[in-house]
Amino acid sequence: MQESSTKPYLIRALHEWCTDNGYTPHIVVTVDANTIVPLAHIHDGQITLNIGTLATNRLTLGNDYIEFQTRFGGVTEQIFVPVAAVSAIYARETGAGMGFDVAESQPYPGGELADPAGGGPKAVVEHADTTSKGNPDSSSGDPKPPRLTIVK
Repeated sequence: MQESSTKPYLIRALHEWCTDNGYTPHIVVTVDANTIVPLAHIHDGQITLNIGTLATNRLTLGNDYIEFQTRFGGVTEQIFVPVAAVSAIYARETGAGMGFDVAESQPYPGGELADPAGGGPKAVVEHADTTSKGNPDSSSGDPKPPRLTIVK
């Protein structure tokens, strides 16, 4: 039997630590073909997402996938992130967190996610080198640079 990765457990633990201490947990995601996020907020192939309890609805921090609903510019978006694509989790206020190796991710097991606004399936990013400009975080203030430790 193959041992499971510690990565999703560490993400959940740091999310809980941030929440318990009144911090705002953010994840940095390397966008690939299996990541469903708003294209306008991807910069240099990455997106930073606020996964705090006030910013998300129906947050699921699973072993293989992170899913939730959030609002970008007043529009509800369904977010789907393979855990393999998460490169860091950190507290916005302090920068304390942890970095991870990014691995090849697997497609969503149920096919494409439906747009909660009823507009059909959300677009899946086709290339990780997308460089659209945009504010990846709807909260005010500049986040401090994360202090990260690589975990294998």
